Amino acid sequence: MSRISNGWKITINSFKILKANQELIIFPILSGVSIILVMASFLTAIFASAGWHIPDADVTSTPLQYVLLFTFYVVNYFIVVFFNMALIHCTHLYFKGEKASVSAGLKFSLSRIGAIFIWALFAGTIGFILKLIQERSGFIGKIVTGIIGIVWSIATFFAIPVIAYENLGPIDAVKRSSQIMKEKWGESLVSRFSFAFIQLIAIIVVCGVLYFLGSLIHPLIGMLLAVLALFIIIAVMSAAQTIFTSAVYHNVTDEPVAHFDQQLIDGLFQSK
Repeated sequence: MSRISNGWKITINSFKILKANQELIIFPILSGVSIILVMASFLTAIFASAGWHIPDADVTSTPLQYVLLFTFYVVNYFIVVFFNMALIHCTHLYFKGEKASVSAGLKFSLSRIGAIFIWALFAGTIGFILKLIQERSGFIGKIVTGIIGIVWSIATFFAIPVIAYENLGPIDAVKRSSQIMKEKWGESLVSRFSFAFIQLIAIIVVCGVLYFLGSLIHPLIGMLLAVLALFIIIAVMSAAQTIFTSAVYHNVTDEPVAHFDQQLIDGLFQSK
C-alpha cells in the first residue's frame, strides 16, 4: 500500500511540473505529428513499390521494402529520442531553477544530434531484427520476441538521459541504463500502472464524452473530436512520463530534484 501511495504521489508530481511548464507539451505533439508524417511518406513509398496495388504491399516482400522498413525504424527512433531529449533537458533546467523553454530544449537536442543518430541507428537495428524474427516465427517465437522486447524496454528505461548527459556509446548506454535500473527499479511497477490507469480513465471519459457530444451533430464530428482528444491525452501522458524518467535519473545521479520528495522516489525505486 505504501508503494502504491508513493507511486501515485510521484505520478501527480510529474503532472504538476508539466502544469507549471505547459509549453513542454509541444515536444510530444511535435514528435507525434512528425511520426505521422513520416509514416504517411513511408506508406506512400511502400504502396508505390507495390505498383499501388495495396494487397501486394507486403513491407518485407522485396529488398527495397526491407530497406524502407529499416529506414522507418531508424527515423522513428530518431524523432522520438530527439524530442524526448529536448523535454528531458527542459526538466533538467527546471530542476536547477533555470528557465525552461522550447528553444532551449531543441537547441540542446541539436547539440547532441550525432549521439541521437547513432542511438537511433542502434535501436532501430534491434527493433528491425526483432520485427523480422517475430514475423517469421511461430507462436512460441512471437512470445520469445515479445519477452525480449519487454526486457529491452526495461534495460533502456534511462537510455535517453544517459545519452544526453553521459558521453557513452550505444552499448555502454544500455549497460549504464541497466545498471541504474538494477539499482533503483527493484520490484515496483507502481508508477507505470499509475500512468496507464490515468490514461485509460482519461481516454474512456474524455474521448467518450466528446464523441457523444460531437455525434449529436454528426457521427463524423464525434469521431474527429474523440481522435483529437486521444492525441492530446497521449501527448500529455508521454510528457508526464518523460518528466518522471528525468526526475528519477536526476535522483539516482544525486542531483537535486525540485517539486519531488526524494524519499518518495527512493521508496519507489528501491534496491533489491
